[in-house]
Amino acid sequence: MRVFVTGGSGFVGRNLIALLKSRGDVVRALARSEAAVKTVQQLGAEPVHGDLDNVEALRRGVFGCDVVFHSAAKVEDWGRYEDFYRVNVVGTKNVLQAARETGVRKFVHVSTEAVLAGGPPIRNADETWPRAQKSLGLYPLTKGLAEERVLAANSPELTTVIVRPRFIWGKGDTSVLPQIINAVQRGEFMWINGGRYLTSTCHVKNVCEGALLAAERGHGGEIYFLTDGQSIEFHTFITALLKTQNIDPGNRNVPLWLARNFARVSETIWRVLRLNSRPPITRTAVCLIGESITVNDAKARRELGYVGKLSIEAGLAEMASS
Repeated sequence: MRVFVTGGSGFVGRNLIALLKSRGDVVRALARSEAAVKTVQQLGAEPVHGDLDNVEALRRGVFGCDVVFHSAAKVEDWGRYEDFYRVNVVGTKNVLQAARETGVRKFVHVSTEAVLAGGPPIRNADETWPRAQKSLGLYPLTKGLAEERVLAANSPELTTVIVRPRFIWGKGDTSVLPQIINAVQRGEFMWINGGRYLTSTCHVKNVCEGALLAAERGHGGEIYFLTDGQSIEFHTFITALLKTQNIDPGNRNVPLWLARNFARVSETIWRVLRLNSRPPITRTAVCLIGESITVNDAKARRELGYVGKLSIEAGLAEMASS
């Protein structure tokens, strides 16, 4: 295939490019900085200099491609609405526009289970689970709005598919794991309710497996959850994840009700005072890592032939040996 990847220098994008190149696919990747250009070049992809605001660069990138994988996003749990909206919503619209105008046949959008945050507790959620009417934070809100654009763009000319991995992790993580490590090292890390609740996870290699299958077999206008298979206790998983980096998270703990209230008060103070920094904790973070979230990927396994080939145990062993 000829493929275009957004977010190519990010955690998912790097692994996706590596998988595509291993198959012999021809890959271009959007790169908004010189460092990103260097990263995608080292992976064997052709860099297209530009960002999600640059429709002309996007047209150049997608021209002649069979598939677009859109993994670029603003994933922080705090910030300005206009920044989240520009990247996650307008950026997605721009990539879709470029794909339509240049005759791309398949568009795979990497989304998140966070679009459900703010509704009822997310337990064994499948793709019929309704998105929250009032999203719990700007990241869930704008990723949900982006999904709306992707589904609305599905047509006989452009097949659009969404994958929703839960808690992406693995070797080379530049997102979640570094934040947890920093919190532990600063003495700020605390378990919420002891971490004694179940969570779904999805190793980055399994994310790439699912995204590729979505491009090959995904039905237009459909959403597919992706996981590592079995759910795991959050405390057990994070402890094992940090152990691969020789870090002990300790036993400091805060009850869920207190974490929720503290996050609500913190966000209010930061908004009223218009502080530029991030609050010590946010409602988005409390929901996504402080409560049980489990999703059901049976649809992906049934319709795409998704397996989730790398087990949690194998992923942890890979990290420990690096």
